[in-house]
Amino acid sequence: MNKHLVQLIELSKIDKELDSFGPKIENINKNLASVIKKENDLVIKKENFLEEKKENELKIRQHELHLQELADKLQEISKKSGAVKTDKEMKALQLEEDIAKEQCDFANDEVVRLQEINEIKDKLIADIDEELEEISKVVEEKRKEIEKQLNEIEKERKKVYTKKEKLISSINQKILEFYHKVRKWAGNTTVVPVKKQACYGCYMKINDKTYASVIKSEDIITCPHCGRILYIEEENTEE
Repeated sequence: MNKHLVQLIELSKIDKELDSFGPKIENINKNLASVIKKENDLVIKKENFLEEKKENELKIRQHELHLQELADKLQEISKKSGAVKTDKEMKALQLEEDIAKEQCDFANDEVVRLQEINEIKDKLIADIDEELEEISKVVEEKRKEIEKQLNEIEKERKKVYTKKEKLISSINQKILEFYHKVRKWAGNTTVVPVKKQACYGCYMKINDKTYASVIKSEDIITCPHCGRILYIEEENTEE
């Protein structure tokens, strides 16, 4: 097999291996990202509960102020009742007192209801705090684990890259430029095998003349359909 072709086959395998590190790193980081997202979602949920609790406390305060106003009003009505002279005035005062008492009942019910809601929210916040504490431990463990995995991948990647640099230094510059030109659009299918007389990049059948040239492997042959670099795998050559 042509020396340059052998080099390009090896280079394409190395490039493919280097490109495979990207998805590996992405999957590792994705694992951590899912845990961090859960942690962030809980933090947002807690903040929403705290905000709702704060709003309820404000409403409770408003109701309490209103109750104070109503208490003052009932006291004033009580004083006025002693000075009432006619039935009409008595009925008007009685109506005013009934309305004030109804408002008191409503305000008291609202205070109790809002306090109960806040008690429930306190429990929910406490549960979230416990969950956040557990998740923070998991995140820390994941970070350490991922750091270790990424360091191992980086070591492996450097070894492969060093291997690539060594190989590139021995490849003819024009052939290397041609390889990179094809790789710009073909990616990891720049150099592909021919099987059953078909290019395994575009899966189109090649003519007999081109196929014969690929079998001889004396020159670098490209697919007449897609332009990828072709070669015959050793087991196919033996057949």
